[in-house]
Amino acid sequence: MWSTFSVADDDGRMAPPGTALATVGTPQGPGGGLTGLMTGRGGGNKRRRTTSAGHAMSEALEGKIKLAFFVAIVGVVLTVLGVGTEFWVELAPSKSFYNNQTCLTAHYGLWKGCTKTLWVSDIDPERESCGPADLPGESNCTYFKFFTTGENARMFQKTTRKNLNVAAAMLALFSLFLMVMGAICIVMCLSKEIIFFLKPASVCFILSGVLVLLSLLVFHLSVLAFLASDHTVPLHHELSWSVTCIGCAAAVLIVGGILFLLLALPYSPWQRCLPPKDSSS
Repeated sequence: MWSTFSVADDDGRMAPPGTALATVGTPQGPGGGLTGLMTGRGGGNKRRRTTSAGHAMSEALEGKIKLAFFVAIVGVVLTVLGVGTEFWVELAPSKSFYNNQTCLTAHYGLWKGCTKTLWVSDIDPERESCGPADLPGESNCTYFKFFTTGENARMFQKTTRKNLNVAAAMLALFSLFLMVMGAICIVMCLSKEIIFFLKPASVCFILSGVLVLLSLLVFHLSVLAFLASDHTVPLHHELSWSVTCIGCAAAVLIVGGILFLLLALPYSPWQRCLPPKDSSS
């Protein structure tokens, strides 16, 4: 026994009984239904990732962002290594200033200073001053009281300038804060796929690199002021490996920030400066 079905169109009107069902959309050949179903599920192709702003973030762009982020992380690690160590400057009198057997050398950074007694026999005979500080000897390290009681430190009858030392430390800490903010922006960019976060990240990393350089400059001024405070004990001073880490970190951070800025541009600067030869413009 046959049953009659009524079909309603898109406007809600009922079609007469016996009317054949019309195919919606374009005609499909054999297997077209399966193909359309697969297309609706993704068409067998990998979907392109899009940001909330509607801009697509390709895998190539994501890889470039991760590479630039790695460069910035290298700068952050170098900054932490330099700020956390006390080998910013080494101070040494003549190795024969005290006696012929031992001599005294010192080195300090942003947070603490160390004095070290070395054996003259361990020092290079061609070296006139005591050192270097990495030779074996008895060491005594103390934290500066700039941030607690506000006292200046005294080494070799010379007095530090706490205002300059505190300013150098504050600049270094603020640069670390900007690095953290820049890293958060990059993490948000990669997780939420929002390219806009590249712009504040680039600003944070570039400013952090500039502040690291300013911290190094202010620290060098503090060293010069420390040496000029007294001339009783002649000292030989030289910047040590912590300063090398800080200088390299500043350069790497600025380069990383510039890379993020270039990736945030809506066009490729390379293609804009050097257009293809077959381009009409």
